[in-house]
Amino acid sequence: MLLNSMTRKLEEFQPSDDKKVKMYTCGPSIYLLPHIGNYRTFLFEDVLTRYLEYLGYDVKRALNITDIEDKAITEAEKEGKTLRELTERNTKVFLEELQKLRAKSPTYLLRSSSSVGQAVSIIETLLKKGYAYWHEGNVYFDPTKFKNFGKLYRLDLSRWPKEKRRFHKDTYPGNRWNLGDFILWHNYRKEDKEAYWNTSLGKGRPAWNVQDPATATQSLGFKLDVYCGGVDNLIRHHDYSIAIVESVSGESFAKVWLHGEHLFVDGKKMSKSRGNIIYPKDLVGRGCQWQHVRFFLINGYYRKRLNYTHKKFKTACNRLLKFKSMVEKLQKIETTSVKSDSKTSRLIPRLKDDFEGNMNNDLHVKKAFDALFIDLGKLLVAAEKGKVSGEDRKKAVDILKRIDQVVQVIF
Repeated sequence: MLLNSMTRKLEEFQPSDDKKVKMYTCGPSIYLLPHIGNYRTFLFEDVLTRYLEYLGYDVKRALNITDIEDKAITEAEKEGKTLRELTERNTKVFLEELQKLRAKSPTYLLRSSSSVGQAVSIIETLLKKGYAYWHEGNVYFDPTKFKNFGKLYRLDLSRWPKEKRRFHKDTYPGNRWNLGDFILWHNYRKEDKEAYWNTSLGKGRPAWNVQDPATATQSLGFKLDVYCGGVDNLIRHHDYSIAIVESVSGESFAKVWLHGEHLFVDGKKMSKSRGNIIYPKDLVGRGCQWQHVRFFLINGYYRKRLNYTHKKFKTACNRLLKFKSMVEKLQKIETTSVKSDSKTSRLIPRLKDDFEGNMNNDLHVKKAFDALFIDLGKLLVAAEKGKVSGEDRKKAVDILKRIDQVVQVIF
């Protein structure tokens, strides 16, 4: 069961093509390095991918890297670098950190700059169909042309202004709606320097709003099973993607929409002005391991806000160390029993059943791990009393190894 952001209901997961799943996951805007809040989203998506594969699904997952946008152009100029130098440096660090956090490589890893042709094709179709129009060299999308615009967020369209408004920036700060037409194509400006392409639309670059639709449809097509991202994408971004893709295809874009909540630091949102942005390397630099960072970020409920404090992080690290120690003891303990007693035998399948029961309830990793902790503790006590056979001990370890294919923190 997954909580679909579109319907606001828990729904049984049923992909369009039996056991094949097409999943798109929003990647980073790479003008800056991702922080632990960003990685919380990427790791919930990683757990989802791994758990679907654990259940026997064939998952094709795409993840995009936004490497052409207003903020990246500004940051590159600020650092005295080319746009490519800036984004390649940050992309390299991002991919290295994903690997250290044991995140599975996506089937398709796409940069926005590699899907310009697809973006142009989409824009041309929108122009022909009347959803988009030219204005002063730029192309804009008119949301009033798309039926049920804002349906994911449940936007109140009675607030829509009667006068024509246009929003020409790639992104806007804050959790507010831009009630007006949004940009799809930027006409070339001299400050863009190398960030432009010569296309059938002329000289320019695709706006951020059309980049995810371009990378998603280029890799997976116009109909997806799952679309994931952070909760902040419920403001504007994902409804823009829906409007763009469905205006082209005339069909529903994704069956299930999932959104992960924010990570706060000491009860406050991370920001440069507060000076409280934390990167994974900051935590590793304090003596912890990458596996501990992963555990802290996934050991919760992805739809509930996670608050980082040094104390909570240390508690999570110690809990993982204790769990791993229990697993090691179970592996090393000498078993003398030829056969486990009936009560102990029931503990073996409970490891699997409790894990799957909680994961099937909208990926509740913390409840799943808490149940494992209790079940493993009971099993270890029984093993120390000689009530677990060697065969059952091996079965329990094998179950934990299979579970670790999903959580990636036990072994």
